Amino acid sequence: MTEHASKFKPTLGLADATMIVAGSMIGSGIFIVSADMLKDLGSAGWLIFAWVLTGFLTLTAAVSYGELSGMYPKAGGQYVYLKEAYNPLIGFLYGWSFFSVVQTGTIAAVAVAFSRFTAYLVPALSEKNIIADLGFIQINAAQLFAILMIIFLTYVNTRGIKTGKLIQNIFTSTKLLSLFGLIITGFFVFNTDIWHANWTNGWQLLQHSSRTDETINPPIWQTLTGFAVIGALTSALVGSLFSSDAWNNVTFIAGEIKNPKRNIGLSLFLGTLIVTVIYVSCNLMYLSVLSNHEIAFAPEGRPAIAASEKIFGSYGTYVIAVMIMVSTFGCNNGLILAGARVYYTMAKDGLFFKKTAQLNKRAVPEFALWIQCAWTSLLCLSGTYGQLLTYVVFVVLIFYVLTLIGIIILRKKQPQIERPYKAAGYPVLIILYCIIAITICVGLFVYQPKQTWPGLLIVLLGIPLYYIAVANKKSNPQVTKEDAIKEDL
Repeated sequence: MTEHASKFKPTLGLADATMIVAGSMIGSGIFIVSADMLKDLGSAGWLIFAWVLTGFLTLTAAVSYGELSGMYPKAGGQYVYLKEAYNPLIGFLYGWSFFSVVQTGTIAAVAVAFSRFTAYLVPALSEKNIIADLGFIQINAAQLFAILMIIFLTYVNTRGIKTGKLIQNIFTSTKLLSLFGLIITGFFVFNTDIWHANWTNGWQLLQHSSRTDETINPPIWQTLTGFAVIGALTSALVGSLFSSDAWNNVTFIAGEIKNPKRNIGLSLFLGTLIVTVIYVSCNLMYLSVLSNHEIAFAPEGRPAIAASEKIFGSYGTYVIAVMIMVSTFGCNNGLILAGARVYYTMAKDGLFFKKTAQLNKRAVPEFALWIQCAWTSLLCLSGTYGQLLTYVVFVVLIFYVLTLIGIIILRKKQPQIERPYKAAGYPVLIILYCIIAITICVGLFVYQPKQTWPGLLIVLLGIPLYYIAVANKKSNPQVTKEDAIKEDL
């Protein structure tokens, strides 16, 4: 008979939790997205403003989540917060979106990025190497290698939280040190002429008739309306916001963190602060060695490689390729580790597959890990993960807004619950975050409707699924009183 643990084992300290925050945030985005952002914005000042704004939003949300993590120090994180603040349906819609595309799509995209840059060292792993052509779908070497990476990290994380922690700490420490090293060496080859040229018209917002046009059009302040400014900024923020997302993953594993009421809030602040400093510094480094044009139209849209070639010469491509391999590998370990805990908590509520609510003898949700692995692998093969992620950019922001508003609701709804942390700047920062985030969502909906309304459909599809799950729960109760008591303990 298979042994099962009754509850999670608190194993992770503050440093471990901080590594999960930072490691889950830093994938391949910082090495790539600044090219498209500069195409949208057209000048150095606005590029840095977009990254600083992203950092402000991320830090504001993270320190606000500290209050929620102290109130509900158990597995599930944002799913639990939304369920408590609103109702089980809202919690389920988040969990459904999380499983269907947000977490799994991100894992798939990061895994394929790992394969793409491994192909610089091993060309046989390139996307151009078609392994099978089934007519309706082509399967390439990069996809298969990405799936192997996901399977390997899933298996590693079924062996216990300590194994996953070891990998996370090693790879996150390595990529933080290598990023700091890249930034510092970049500033050693600081080019004064390039820097001054980039900042000569540093705050002129430029409009591009085509994102593939390799010319930067003249400033159009005289014709650019406020709404167009919002459109350009919101389009640019898609890249920086996704590069800064996944900071909340540490809340999903609250049941495995020592002294969670203290350490989750601190790790959220420390992890997001470290990453924000790295991201802004990295973009300042780009601007110190590359012209605006070289960043915006870097070969294959990879400004980090262009910058690295200026710093390290012909070896620059390989330096960045190795850095991205390390970064994406560590990122996916954190995403895979944390994501399964949300499905586990949903299953405990009778809203996901029953077996997902079981822990194996090493006190990890093994079935949840494998079902996440299976769906993520299908997304890798489909090739649609990148498009799906674009669909739900604004949906993710909406759930963040709902969660932060939930802090205000819970202060009135559950004033008796202990709050070791209080949301910083309450309620001013929460309101400011919500205003900015909603403005971004509206801008995306107006200016990129084809990439946003499908996201709403994905979320809304969860409504009938929720009622099917509720009906199944009533006919086949999945959570006994004994289970609930064990969970509380």
